[in-house]
Amino acid sequence: MRSVEDILALLGGAEAAAAHCQVGTEAIRKWRQSRSIPPKHWPAILAATGLSLADLAGVPQENKEAVPMADEVPPGATAVLVLDDGTVHWGVGFGAHGTQVAEICFNTGLTGYQETLTDPSYAGQVICFTFPHIGNVGANPEDMEAATPVARGLIVKQDVTEPSNYRATMDLQEWLKRHDIPGIGGLDTRALTARIRDGGAPNGVISFPADGRFDIPALLAQAKAWPGLEGMDLAKEVTARQAYRWNETRWAWGAGFGKQESPSKRVVALDYGAKRNILRCLADAGCEVTVLPATATAEEILRHDPDGVFLSNGPGDPAATAEYAVPAIRAVLDKKVPVFGICLGHQLLALALGAKTYKLDRGHRGANQPVQDLQTGKVEITSQNHGFAVDESSLPEGVTVTHRSLFDGSNEGIAAKDRPAFSVQYHPEASPGPSDSHYLFHRFVKLMEETKG
Repeated sequence: MRSVEDILALLGGAEAAAAHCQVGTEAIRKWRQSRSIPPKHWPAILAATGLSLADLAGVPQENKEAVPMADEVPPGATAVLVLDDGTVHWGVGFGAHGTQVAEICFNTGLTGYQETLTDPSYAGQVICFTFPHIGNVGANPEDMEAATPVARGLIVKQDVTEPSNYRATMDLQEWLKRHDIPGIGGLDTRALTARIRDGGAPNGVISFPADGRFDIPALLAQAKAWPGLEGMDLAKEVTARQAYRWNETRWAWGAGFGKQESPSKRVVALDYGAKRNILRCLADAGCEVTVLPATATAEEILRHDPDGVFLSNGPGDPAATAEYAVPAIRAVLDKKVPVFGICLGHQLLALALGAKTYKLDRGHRGANQPVQDLQTGKVEITSQNHGFAVDESSLPEGVTVTHRSLFDGSNEGIAAKDRPAFSVQYHPEASPGPSDSHYLFHRFVKLMEETKG
């Protein structure tokens, strides 16, 4: 059995090891800190060093010796984050007391933490915020993207500050308590973000117990046992329970939200975890919106005689949600009804057209993601939140790639050649985020007009 330091020495040092395993030197630092090397890097190490699998098999087990017991809680620590690789991060708890197991992801947005925390696409996730000033604008009912937040927790570097904004109706701490969301502060969020970037999003447990007692081995076992988001259908957990109408339009300075009084198009929006501002953008573009649950059948959709069908964002694995969503989408496509999808809706449209999806090594979450429109050459700065993507190599003939990420080259948009259907991976409603992509809602309206005309 070789130690991490032995293996790094055989590879020629930290920088050479990073090059052999195609990771950053920050990943090597984390290996040293946790005294473990993720198994996915073993093949490269074996090839470079000539070691046997037996030499590596014991390396991750060293984490067991590194797991602290309850009597080793650092002074002042009131909360802990335990990752499934055995890494333990101590900090100060805030918000609601409790313990949550989830996928740990990071978000790079500079604004809109409340919109982020209430985005249904974050179901099953704890969010590490890379921006330091969390809490400075407080919380208010207008910035809620869903009636009930589903994010399982949040991680920050600095203490949550008191609100300093005229729109605040309560501070973030109180808001988190009301919605039963625990938080942990004082962590090195840069190091955690680098670990997620280099090694993928881990499963983990955030614990802020009211009695201040920690059972670290039990928390580690909980993190290891959680199955993760791959193969998990979460749309059923966050979707509307029954159909409803939506006519509220986007917020305007000094006026608040408006109301669509004279819609020109009827749209059925399938709610896989729809954000409210998406529905507002549809209403703003002149649509009368009827929202249906994710499990709506083609018959239930077409009964409303829609001019178009919108496929919303949402959480979880698209391949799991596709089991009931794809048959309905295909029936709508067969009727030549215009379809527009975003985020999970984009992935579901691709699956309905015959493509495949996969889990990204590192998800896209933030309001600063560059995407190129391949039809115009224009680059848009977009808001994104997704951990899965469409496999471009699986797209069938008759489906065109329209947008691509300039961050990692992954697919960001498609359009069908023989049917009035298109979709994008990012969030054009931009809540939070830039408004570069609002035009897509008007493109959808134009498609409905051309199809009907």
